[in-house]
Amino acid sequence: AHLAALVLARGGSKGIPLKNIKLLAGVPLIGWVLRAAIDAGVFHSIWVSTDHDEIEKVAKQFGAQVHRRSPEVSQDSSTSLEAITEFLNHHHEVDIVGNIQATSPCLHPSDLIKVADMIQKEGFDSVFSVVRRHQFRWSEVKKGENKMTEPQNLNPAKRYRRQDWPGELYENGSFYFAKRHLIEKGYLQGGKMAYYEMRAEHSVDIDIDIDWPIAEQRVLSFGYFGKEPLKEVKLLVCSIDGCLTNGRIYVTEDHKEMVSYDYRDIVGIDLLKKRGIQVRLISDRDCSKTLSAMQLGCVAKVSVTNKLQVLKDWQEDMGLSWKEVAYLGNEESDVECLKQAGMSAVPADACAAAQKAAGYICKSRGGCGAVREFAEHIFLLLEKVNSARKQ
Repeated sequence: AHLAALVLARGGSKGIPLKNIKLLAGVPLIGWVLRAAIDAGVFHSIWVSTDHDEIEKVAKQFGAQVHRRSPEVSQDSSTSLEAITEFLNHHHEVDIVGNIQATSPCLHPSDLIKVADMIQKEGFDSVFSVVRRHQFRWSEVKKGENKMTEPQNLNPAKRYRRQDWPGELYENGSFYFAKRHLIEKGYLQGGKMAYYEMRAEHSVDIDIDIDWPIAEQRVLSFGYFGKEPLKEVKLLVCSIDGCLTNGRIYVTEDHKEMVSYDYRDIVGIDLLKKRGIQVRLISDRDCSKTLSAMQLGCVAKVSVTNKLQVLKDWQEDMGLSWKEVAYLGNEESDVECLKQAGMSAVPADACAAAQKAAGYICKSRGGCGAVREFAEHIFLLLEKVNSARKQ
């Protein structure tokens, strides 16, 4: 039986424009699930159904085939079942569809391998993912109704302790596997049906985790990073004006320049150095006197006309892969560097082009703790690397 993985990735998004290909921890959102599907090795074909050119480009970069969906199933009101049915109408070789949600970046190949066995070897017609939750439910009382709420799954007089209560199973939306005959009848769940319980830490849904930095930290801690060993970040390159400083330049009457910086960022640089990470600084303008006054002890390059070339030179001189390079920038001159680095970030007040290119948008503004915040973000990745080594 031909088992196909299918990721539905419409271009429209009411919340985050082109959310499906927005960088999450340095990887386009859809890339996380495509990588897991490919590395699982159980699918005869892997597809992305989309109506957008940029999503098609990213999907092909990650090794997926693309089904260009019709306008009829690309509307805000279109259902997943409609898009899957259209896909099957164009691909008669497919017997089983594994519909994987693009917004579930903590999906692991091991989960997909087990589900494939359930539906191919154990004979289930449909299998879907669930997560166990320990949440007490109460009946809703609408405004104006003169009645009391009622407990739905507990006795208030004898509340369970978490360790004494197994909890309840909820769909987490990570995937829905179903055989063709079931989908053609209008169902994604039915027939001989089973659930697959995922670990809670792997049940990350970007539709719910709308705070992108928080979702990124979850992915860094629990996501699947591929068959290749994770790389430690060994170099952080930071743009000076607007990142290390707030971008403002004060000029005295005797034509001397003054800038301000946040001591937290200096601490962040020191912490990075103590972890064995080199910190280098870069600037479009000549701010050598400012750097000398700050006494940071970092290699710096000023009056730079091509930041990407300087970044490449440093990367090659240090013998690093791009996965080992992090970059913090804030202007259009930083965009190509942000795209190239394995980890990238911008302060909260960075220009729109830089924000679009970055994998992480700090909550802090430039010169107000953004360097320290990005340093903490890098440390999360180091923890992931060390955890993977121990395993």
